[in-house]
Amino acid sequence: MRLNKFIAENTNLSRRSADVAIEQGKVTVDGKKAILGATISPSSKVKLRGIEVKQKINQYLTILLNKPVGYVCSKDGQGSPTVYDLLPSKYQNLNIAGRLDKDSSGLVLLTNDGELLNHLTHPSYNKTKIYEVRLNKPLIEKDKSVIEHGVMLEDGRSQLDLMKLDDSGFEWQVKMHQGRNRQIRRTFAKLRYKVIGLDRNDIAKYSIRILQNKKYIEIDI
Repeated sequence: MRLNKFIAENTNLSRRSADVAIEQGKVTVDGKKAILGATISPSSKVKLRGIEVKQKINQYLTILLNKPVGYVCSKDGQGSPTVYDLLPSKYQNLNIAGRLDKDSSGLVLLTNDGELLNHLTHPSYNKTKIYEVRLNKPLIEKDKSVIEHGVMLEDGRSQLDLMKLDDSGFEWQVKMHQGRNRQIRRTFAKLRYKVIGLDRNDIAKYSIRILQNKKYIEIDI
């Protein structure tokens, strides 16, 4: 965990104020003066102005989940199974950062950390999401260029970065910084392509590879 986050969670300081305290030499980790950007382990002893910072009992929980097709990213599936049906009771109150539609699969992050949730979902932070997409027909170069320059949808302009994954033109890697409802599907549909497979691999710095074929894992942020 980042040192400034640990201090902010366990004192009355904000992360920015924690950074100031670190810069001013008021923070030590295991007896040594801390530096900006440092990370700590669960066994690290952190002191602020000579007083040990104790970890609070109620801590944030964050998990990565590999969502299968057919599950809804909602607590109310309205008759459909939800991602919460895949999880034990301790995770039932977590919020979803970056939803996937029922027909899509891949990486979903759930957390009770409001700051992390805001950083991953608010458009101003411009977080990258990476998908693998399969189309019903090969994407021609002209249409690829149109999508990369931006397609106007009913809720605004949609711009995707595309990279071919096979020679056939059916399989594509899609990078995006937005995240509106069914945006990728609607963007391709605007040019008369149908997305028949959509799998998300990355959300910001988090990758589905971390799961190593597990359904979900708890992570330390």
